[in-house]
Amino acid sequence: MNRSMIWPVRLLKAFRQSIAYLPTLLALAYGLASLAALLLPISDERLPTLLTLLGLEAPEKTQALLAALLGGMISLMVFSFSMVMSVLSQAGGQFSHKLVFGLVSERPHQWVLGHYLGTILFILMLLMVPDVAEGEATWRSLAIYLACAMVIHCLALFVYFIHNASMSIQIDAVATDLHRTTLASMHALQRRQQGREWRLLGVAPTSGDPRHPVAARRAGYLQNADLSALAALARRVDGVVHLHFRFGDYVVEGLPILTLEAASPPEAAWCEEARAALVYMEGEAITEHHVFGMTQLMEIALKALSPGINDPGTARLCLHRLTDLLRRRLEWQPCNARFDGDGRCRVTWRVEDFESLLYRLFQPILHHGRHDLSIGLGVLKALKTLSLFAEPRELALLQAHADRVLETLAGAVRHPLDRRFVSARLDDGLHRLRLPAALPGRQGG
Repeated sequence: MNRSMIWPVRLLKAFRQSIAYLPTLLALAYGLASLAALLLPISDERLPTLLTLLGLEAPEKTQALLAALLGGMISLMVFSFSMVMSVLSQAGGQFSHKLVFGLVSERPHQWVLGHYLGTILFILMLLMVPDVAEGEATWRSLAIYLACAMVIHCLALFVYFIHNASMSIQIDAVATDLHRTTLASMHALQRRQQGREWRLLGVAPTSGDPRHPVAARRAGYLQNADLSALAALARRVDGVVHLHFRFGDYVVEGLPILTLEAASPPEAAWCEEARAALVYMEGEAITEHHVFGMTQLMEIALKALSPGINDPGTARLCLHRLTDLLRRRLEWQPCNARFDGDGRCRVTWRVEDFESLLYRLFQPILHHGRHDLSIGLGVLKALKTLSLFAEPRELALLQAHADRVLETLAGAVRHPLDRRFVSARLDDGLHRLRLPAALPGRQGG
């Protein structure tokens, strides 16, 4: 892509993903409707006879009605989004502050906001131009009745908004949405990485040429990269690009973020094009990197296990979602190399392996819920489920984590009744792990 087009495209993508996207489009549509009501010279003689027989009031007699509608719409909008702030505060305190932006930017909420703003704009335009040419009173009166219909529509949207906002902070809805978004991100990545040019390599290949580092010119979260563009750049100089970060990492200015393996150093223009192929984005975008969805489920579980909330049921619900996502990750591993049409490797990057994911997601939950038997048994059940889909290498990792769970349970369970209860459930169900028939001896006295 031409360098002069990179900035406008990025600006358009940022607007497309922002909260203002749908409200702006709807406000423009309402604004065009108001201009049509004000500027189109449609006389009473050109309107259907049925409309003229209705005996609609002259527009100058309805200014008080429009002013009342405008005041009511402003109050309705303020009340609606005051409620949003309350809902977001509750969601941030109960689940995770990372969910706040996602709840605000949901398309249904943007849709309601856009209709509110558009209705206010439509009524305001009618108030700004009260005079009507002689013989055009019926057309303007129709616009006033349309404004009333818009307000009634916004009242219906208000009821829908209350229902949707209250449902959006229920843990079932939050966990389901995170699970669905993460799964969609995984499937999108899987579709992008189809073809012979995408491969999963155990060790990054090397050609023996010198390596030339390219440093970052800005700090931020590197969420993604245009790997096809990087492959084309590497092919142009007959080299290989090695990315030194995982997608989602935070990089600082001046950090070597990639290396070109080629016979000669790259030119400054080539380096700029390579940096332009990297996607910076603030926060954790699940659509760009599916691992963020898994970590947010884990963080909700940790929040639920905190002493201030103490809700192990929510933590177990998140564990169920994580088990399904990890099971799907066992079936498919993301690629870490991009080849060209001649079969030569052009780009390599780092991918978080299953071992890292397993440790990152399960161990914090086990640590924070170590005194709750249901959490220990929940983690063990998740490991037993995953063992049914694991290859020998992953099965060994799951066995190691299961041994860790057994140690945690042995140290936390002290009463004989609790030990009998846990022991009866250790080897229960279908699995491929080596588990004892009874809980090991109590650790730590």
